[in-house]
Amino acid sequence: MVVDALGLPVDFAITVGQRHDSQPAPELIARVAPRCLLADKAYDSNAIREQLASLGCDAVIPSKSVRKVVLPHDAELYKARSAVECTFALFKQARRFATRYEKTLRNYTAVVLLCCIKCWLRI
Repeated sequence: MVVDALGLPVDFAITVGQRHDSQPAPELIARVAPRCLLADKAYDSNAIREQLASLGCDAVIPSKSVRKVVLPHDAELYKARSAVECTFALFKQARRFATRYEKTLRNYTAVVLLCCIKCWLRI
């Protein structure tokens, strides 16, 4: 999920349970075209960093521990990444989202969209 600086959802992609969350990231980045991207260590890959650099986007991503050359990141700006976590916490108040009662992709996407609408309307 991509959220803006206020924690409002901008775009999302739903993956299957055994797929890593960073795999749909390049597609989301291309659709949103951010100016600055705050992400956790799971998104620290050369491909994502190159894509962000080609878009002129600042990458605020801490380096993985296995990376030989540790790349710098803005630690103060990285603290704002909690907006994503707060958005997911808000979504998890909806039981259908948290427990994934909806088994089909179409129905679960509808639940996620309803949660996004709820965030935007501040209900």
